[in-house]
Amino acid sequence: MKKKELHNRYVSIWFPHLAIDWFELQQPPLKKTAFVLVVPSHGRKIITATNAIAMKNGIEEGMVLADARAILPSLEYFDEKPSLVPRLLRKISAWCIRFTPYAAVDPPAGIILDASGCPHLWGSNETYVNDIVNRLQTKGFHAKAAIADTIGCAWAVARFGKNMVIENERQTDALLGLPPESLRIEASSVERLHKLGLKRIENLISIPQSSLRRRFGKLIVQRLNQAFGAEQEFIEPVYPIEPYHERLPCLEPIATHGAIEIALQQLLETICKRLAKEGKGIRTAFFKGYRIDGKIVNIEISTSRASNNPNHLFHLFELKLSTFEPGLGIELFVLEAKKVDDHIPTQSECWKHTTGLNNNALSELIDRISGRLGAQAIQRYLPDEHYWPERSFKPAISLAEQAMTEWKIERRRPLQLLSPPERIQVTAPIPDYPPMLFRYKDKVHKVKKADGPERIEQEWWIHEGEHRDYYAVEDEEGCRYWLFRCGHYDEGKKTQWFLHGFFA
Repeated sequence: MKKKELHNRYVSIWFPHLAIDWFELQQPPLKKTAFVLVVPSHGRKIITATNAIAMKNGIEEGMVLADARAILPSLEYFDEKPSLVPRLLRKISAWCIRFTPYAAVDPPAGIILDASGCPHLWGSNETYVNDIVNRLQTKGFHAKAAIADTIGCAWAVARFGKNMVIENERQTDALLGLPPESLRIEASSVERLHKLGLKRIENLISIPQSSLRRRFGKLIVQRLNQAFGAEQEFIEPVYPIEPYHERLPCLEPIATHGAIEIALQQLLETICKRLAKEGKGIRTAFFKGYRIDGKIVNIEISTSRASNNPNHLFHLFELKLSTFEPGLGIELFVLEAKKVDDHIPTQSECWKHTTGLNNNALSELIDRISGRLGAQAIQRYLPDEHYWPERSFKPAISLAEQAMTEWKIERRRPLQLLSPPERIQVTAPIPDYPPMLFRYKDKVHKVKKADGPERIEQEWWIHEGEHRDYYAVEDEEGCRYWLFRCGHYDEGKKTQWFLHGFFA
């Protein structure tokens, strides 16, 4: 059986009264009042948008406000907000992720959706477009939309056509009867075309493109080619799409915990199957729910080692699902793998004999503990190429990270370091001798044994400061400590001592 070819499909959404709609949503009584939006121009106020009641009374865009109020004295007006429409378009584009992952702003008053492969989830192209328009109208926005194989055709039909669905490879039939302004060209070119009697697109296609380019510029040729599908056109999504992500639209809003778990399992199985084929595994992932009230809820997990085990990843998400609030219902689930690493599969028989950091069971245990207690609950440290004790180690990024240098074991170091070192009071018989006793947290420790001093200098290329003379001491109770004196002993200066660590 021949595989069905997937056509590119684009939806163009047009908002003919977006700014007006927003003012009416903010002030509902305006729906029953004639009002306009204005901008100052050369000492006058020019109307840029009118609501339906004002239009019925003969008020049009481009009129001077004073003339309009002479016609309709009760006319109200508001200053236009320059950034309002761009901000609304971006916000609505983000909301449109319910219908496709690729949504882009189309100034001055539109949005473009790359709907390739999406309409079948709604049953048909018509149902898909109807759902988009109806949902926008329910939110209070006047909207028109059309779907076609090309962006140019969808744009033209949404604004100048009657049918909102143009079947595959039928853009030519849909475009021929439309006016030249549906080609997204300059107003000056449109005016010249009308003066020449070229009032429909079918009048243009018989003219050689070289002649059109010479008379009207290269844009009209480009727009014709884009609309008919001879030249590819691309959109820039409002939010870049993660390379590894999966979507699960819901025909009915989902609000139960059990249904959310099923959705998560399906998404994990799908994305893990893809990751396994490509030799990748998840390090950081987000599970998002797009609620019908417009809010987005999400939870995040991280793993210590790249994993494409759906059961393990599900258990990590499960620890946080109680914070995943569905509200009145979720209409779209999205799983995004924000960070992935190479994953080398291990033969299952070898797992029984795998020990140490390469044991997958160990990394999964660490992930579960971190999921319950927090990412900082378990730390792994690697040696770093520094002499200064605080800089001689660093946190590992993952279990797979390898040490670039060896641990320095020629001298004993404490199991636990204090950060920062804590001031202590010390009594010493001679300033350069080990202390006889020291006071730490209101307890006096009498020193029984001492080893030192070991001098450690500051790394001058990183930080300037005094050297340290370290002593490993043991008190009468058998507890061992790592103490240091800061800098040279000076009779005119009070010597400062610090406790830096505890030996096992």
